[in-house]
Amino acid sequence: MRKLERARWRCRRGLLELDIVLQRFMDAYYAKLDEAELRQFEILLDLPDNDLWDMIALKKEVEDMKLKPVLHLLQTI
Repeated sequence: MRKLERARWRCRRGLLELDIVLQRFMDAYYAKLDEAELRQFEILLDLPDNDLWDMIALKKEVEDMKLKPVLHLLQTI
């Protein structure tokens, strides 16, 4: 449970749009992610808000192809 709480805390961002998408993602998908996907999500959360939002909004291409599966889930929210 501690991992879930930490992830929820890290989803609180400076951009309202990003907050909304990340919270919906947590509710819909987080519990279903495998270990590799959890690591991908953590890497995405390490990105600056604007970079992460631009990737979710398809304004910026993802450089690390390993992040695409979780990024695709974020884009479907």
